[in-house]
Amino acid sequence: MRALARGRAARLALCVVCACIPARTDAQAPRSSSIAPPPQFADPDRISKLSAAFPQIDRMMRSFTDQAKVPGIAYGIVIDGRLAHIGVVGLRDVKARAPVDTTTVFRIASMTKSFTAVAILQLRDEGAFSLDDPAERYVPELKNLRYPTGDSPKVTIRHLLSHSAGFPEDNPWGDQQLADTDDELSRMIRGGIPFSTSPGTAYEYSNYGFAILGRIVANVSKMPYARYVNERILQPLGMQSTTLEVRHVPAVLLAHGYRGQDNAWLEEKQLPDGAFGSMGGVLTTVSDLGKWVGFMLDAWPARDGAERGPLRRSSRREMQQVTRFSGATTIRDSTTGALTLNAGGYGYGLGVRQTCLFALSIAHSGGLPGFGSLMRWLPDYGVGIVAMGNLTYTSWSPLSNQVFDLLAQTGGLSARVPQPSPVLSEMRDQVSRLVTKWNDALADSIAAMNLYLDESKERRRAGFAAPWIKDREGCANDGPFLVENALRGRWRMRCDNGDVRVSITLAPTEPARVQFLEVAPMRRNEPLAPTPACR
Repeated sequence: MRALARGRAARLALCVVCACIPARTDAQAPRSSSIAPPPQFADPDRISKLSAAFPQIDRMMRSFTDQAKVPGIAYGIVIDGRLAHIGVVGLRDVKARAPVDTTTVFRIASMTKSFTAVAILQLRDEGAFSLDDPAERYVPELKNLRYPTGDSPKVTIRHLLSHSAGFPEDNPWGDQQLADTDDELSRMIRGGIPFSTSPGTAYEYSNYGFAILGRIVANVSKMPYARYVNERILQPLGMQSTTLEVRHVPAVLLAHGYRGQDNAWLEEKQLPDGAFGSMGGVLTTVSDLGKWVGFMLDAWPARDGAERGPLRRSSRREMQQVTRFSGATTIRDSTTGALTLNAGGYGYGLGVRQTCLFALSIAHSGGLPGFGSLMRWLPDYGVGIVAMGNLTYTSWSPLSNQVFDLLAQTGGLSARVPQPSPVLSEMRDQVSRLVTKWNDALADSIAAMNLYLDESKERRRAGFAAPWIKDREGCANDGPFLVENALRGRWRMRCDNGDVRVSITLAPTEPARVQFLEVAPMRRNEPLAPTPACR
């Protein structure tokens, strides 16, 4: 995983600027903008490098299909919102010996939850409700819930979206409710729902909760959930092969689902769509699923420019943030000794994780009798994977790690580079001038009101004359400007008597001025970016 580590180390901003110090001599800094351009990919050959991994990924997928005894699979690699590579292996129908192709339709089970979340956020954005509204306002059957404690808050829409309503985990049970009718769901809710925890206190995965969200979509929009999703989400995105009704899929395109038993494949019954469809009813192709992941990746980075519906970018990014923390783990590799961190939780219809390798990894799996699927993407890297198999709970998560490792080995898996705001670049230039030659007027012009209260100007002036920056008039900026965000960065200055690391953070004022300034000695081979703690 060394290649991945290199990609992770590059995550802290590389904005390369001219190493020379500007010739300006006036003491007053202009009022530069504090608005930075969006992060950008620095490598112009990035896509061609990533594409070099596709043959290896194909070989790995074929090997996985054989070893895991999956009848058939379809998978794809998404880069910058586009399905850059598709692969298929095996059979969609074992009895007919019909092969999987790029038009084969698989059920994706719980990955449906992200479609439900988009529907809820669409209605929220239109002003139909607040996420903090009690769910019972839109599903009256919930008004008679018996809460676990007298001080429990009422279940809100946000609780349902983030699996924090307090309902018990229900994967084995939930799989078998897919075909329930609307009347059956209503009777079930009226009959009561037991709580495993008080609402809003813990993460616990609930298919039931997403069935209730589907009811909210239907009740508020005044149309059936499946019709809403088709008209308001699938059609605008051009996902023509995606549906919630297995009966709508032509027989020649449908993937049959199987479970392994006694060295044989036993076909599972196709479950019809019903009141629980909003938790796991979607069927789709690898091409359409690639569009869905591309739609989610398109939310990043935050930027100006036209919106690509059917949900605005800020709401899609909101889906991909932790709303309910689900815990953290650390595992030490027994062979390499490397420590791996995995922490995160659930956003809205999506899982959100952070590891030593990736600050942000978004994913959701799907499993039902006969099927297993996964979608996972790295917003900072613009890359994702989709994979579907027709074996019960096809296990894709370990394979997705291997896919990203193969992509990293090409040298093309690098994160977008944060860009400095114009005022940060200006302050860097001014501070560099100050390091080479102290000037009181210049020092005053760059300082936020706290800078000389935290440490006096006299002490800072004396610090700039320290022995380790002796002959500082010979100092010059050297190497990249490492930009953490629009208003914070660090850089190296090479002086006759040794190297200097300069770090600045600008204050939340207009004009933005320097609130934090540190000048420290550093070794010639010392990196500017800190080494991740868990590597």
